[in-house]
Amino acid sequence: MVKGSWWCALLSILLFVVGTSPVRAVEYGEMVRKDGKWGFRSAEDPVLKLMLTKGLITDERYLEVSAQKGKNWIEPADAVLNLRRELEWTRYVKTATHLPDWIDLGLENRTRFESYDHPWRSTQAIGNGGTDAQLLLRSRARVGLGGNGPFRFLFEGQDSRALSSDQPGDFQNTTTVNQFDILQLFGSLTINNVGGSVLRTDLHFGRMTMDFGMRRYVARNDFRNTTNAFDGVHWQIGEGQTWRFRTFLVEPVIRNEAQLDEQTARSVFWGTYVESAHFPWFNVNAFYFGLNDQQLNNKALQRTYGTYGLRLFKSPAINEFDYEFEGAVQTGHLGNVDHFAYNPNVEAGYTFNLPWTPRFLAQYTYASGTRTPGGSQNGDFDPLFGARRFDLMPTGIWGPFFRSNISSPGWRLILKPDENLLLTVKQRFWYLAEAAAVYSGGLVQDSTGGAGNYLGHDVELRAQWAPLWALRQNMDFDFGYVHWFKGSYFDSPAILAQLPAGGNKDSDYFYASVRVRL
Repeated sequence: MVKGSWWCALLSILLFVVGTSPVRAVEYGEMVRKDGKWGFRSAEDPVLKLMLTKGLITDERYLEVSAQKGKNWIEPADAVLNLRRELEWTRYVKTATHLPDWIDLGLENRTRFESYDHPWRSTQAIGNGGTDAQLLLRSRARVGLGGNGPFRFLFEGQDSRALSSDQPGDFQNTTTVNQFDILQLFGSLTINNVGGSVLRTDLHFGRMTMDFGMRRYVARNDFRNTTNAFDGVHWQIGEGQTWRFRTFLVEPVIRNEAQLDEQTARSVFWGTYVESAHFPWFNVNAFYFGLNDQQLNNKALQRTYGTYGLRLFKSPAINEFDYEFEGAVQTGHLGNVDHFAYNPNVEAGYTFNLPWTPRFLAQYTYASGTRTPGGSQNGDFDPLFGARRFDLMPTGIWGPFFRSNISSPGWRLILKPDENLLLTVKQRFWYLAEAAAVYSGGLVQDSTGGAGNYLGHDVELRAQWAPLWALRQNMDFDFGYVHWFKGSYFDSPAILAQLPAGGNKDSDYFYASVRVRL
């Protein structure tokens, strides 16, 4: 499977290099403004143009495929389940093999090199503090039937592997490795204009991935090398982009590094999610997620939680302020202990009408911790099945902070020097919400609270680049660097005794990735 992934990547790069040669005509796309001047952005796809030039497709098919974007996009069966950017790209293999529009065929490979020094996790003590460097590969293949519906079927397989991860102390678990398995396998029914109205409804039954809202609590993982999946049923009804209501009842899929993933009736997840965009300056999401997880034999770790949340936000726009507030409260039980936890997230930003379109954000995240370890109430917020990369830090083999027992103010600056290039600078300060509770990012604890709560601060640099605008959905690069200035918490004797050698020293993390989609 890994060899196939490399062939996929090499073939795509070859097509890109050859496809950028001079062509017979120039096509124009939407008007864009750059350096104060308006001009046409080229919408010509060099790979499709190469297929046309070599006689692999006809002029008619070239125009048909080129037009299948925007409102003319042929939706896959999981279009309402997941973010569109995860699913939409030009299907080169499908086009070259002359498959009809009612069949969907897509291939994807992401290869990422990651490295960091001075490991801090207590589970990495065996490595004696050595640098951890790995090559992570994630390959996906999807086959869909049904075109635009109403009945559709989707299979998506995923293979996640880590190379050079066999040294003592190297980080590896089911967040990095999950060899070939079924990521999605379901049927769906879509009905437009329900009862003669403008409403649309969708029903999905089988194994699926899901994104909800900002993805803090339920997400189809993007940066992480493996992906959350669920077996069950999902239903939605809504009116275009104005509002929609979603509900689901599923069993979370339990990932296994080498064997087929499974699910169990002893772990059930359900919820409802409402989205309203009636006012562009005041979008509202409200949700409830229930979790009954009894799969572990240790009854003290069995979870029964209800998570209630609200999200208010305004999307960014030039010369305007934007904001987001998302908060959640959890109640229930962890084993026989009462559970009460909460997680407010706040950010405010402004986008300037200047070269590179700078957007500045102030951010704050708080996730409660247990005030009295071993007491009558657990207060560690459970992030459920959410993502962390978009607001906290890169994950992969890195990810030193979870949405649990943290207090973190910070800022972020986003720059766009070119339509194909996005630059980000970020700094966050990290504290334990409760000094005596577990630091979940390292699985260490000073139950007396004597180590304090200052975990340090990090500075992150990131560059996301696509070689050509027309190829931005099929090939992209992502580079990042983080320096973590570790805080006084790690110098405490009680914590030092639990760390790998040198675990209290500052850590540097670097990654470079390329994603190719055919």
